[in-house]
Amino acid sequence: MLLDLPVITPSKPREPRPEWLKVRIPSGENYSRLKNLMHEHDLHTVCEEARCPNVAECWNSGTATFMILGDTCTRSCGFCAVKTGRPTFLDTAEPERVAEAARLMNLRHVVITSVNRDELADGGAGVFAETIRATRKSSPKTRIEVLIPDFKGKDESLKLIFDARPDILNHNTETVPSMYRMVRPQAKYQWSLKVLRRAKEEGFISKTGIMLGLGESRIELVKVMADLVEIKVDILTLGQYLQPSPNHLPVHRFLHPDEFKELHDIGMDMGFRNVEAGPLVRSSYHAEQHI
Repeated sequence: MLLDLPVITPSKPREPRPEWLKVRIPSGENYSRLKNLMHEHDLHTVCEEARCPNVAECWNSGTATFMILGDTCTRSCGFCAVKTGRPTFLDTAEPERVAEAARLMNLRHVVITSVNRDELADGGAGVFAETIRATRKSSPKTRIEVLIPDFKGKDESLKLIFDARPDILNHNTETVPSMYRMVRPQAKYQWSLKVLRRAKEEGFISKTGIMLGLGESRIELVKVMADLVEIKVDILTLGQYLQPSPNHLPVHRFLHPDEFKELHDIGMDMGFRNVEAGPLVRSSYHAEQHI
């Protein structure tokens, strides 16, 4: 069943962002060139759709995150700025356009992600796999990272992705289990763990991200980190949740950079290969450096 994004009334007025969360308006010659290129090829990027604060830094350094399968998601996560609804079109020519854009952009590292397409039998995994293969063919020296949905834990959909052999398999856990009903109402924590566990079983470098400041407790967060270490996740990203609009979940609190540093150290001591933690960190932030 497809749901509309719920209107969430914040329990308190929106607080001004602290100084460490203020960023400059995206600019730069390379940023402008890539923005124009994206629009010329009728492509979507999660950098823009999700209003990422690091878009200029990433694009100017040769990393971009393409969002495939359209710009309309079948899920209604309370944190996400991507529009939700019932998609009416599946663009089978999209893989070639993404591949051509990656070639023209001369990207060193490309991240391919997507909206959820739960109305499709394979969740869109087939188009995802074609995009990986097309990008590999057009840009053989470009490292390919995929940030995939959970595909409701379906093995046949995951196999399509695995068989396309990306370099890095990323799937975001997003939050702690007790908050899934509010934050990710159409997802399940165990689905996410299954995706990441299967990725390691297939020999991939595995990666996941968690947003902080939604109301999770430190005890819950560390327990999730322990679950991820147990299934041998390699890379963990921890960043501050920022409310995209008044209709999305409010920020419960802003974590100080020192707290992110502490969580980084905890994660490294627990056994992650790399932990990227900071107020502005997103799942694709410094992605090219994680290897």
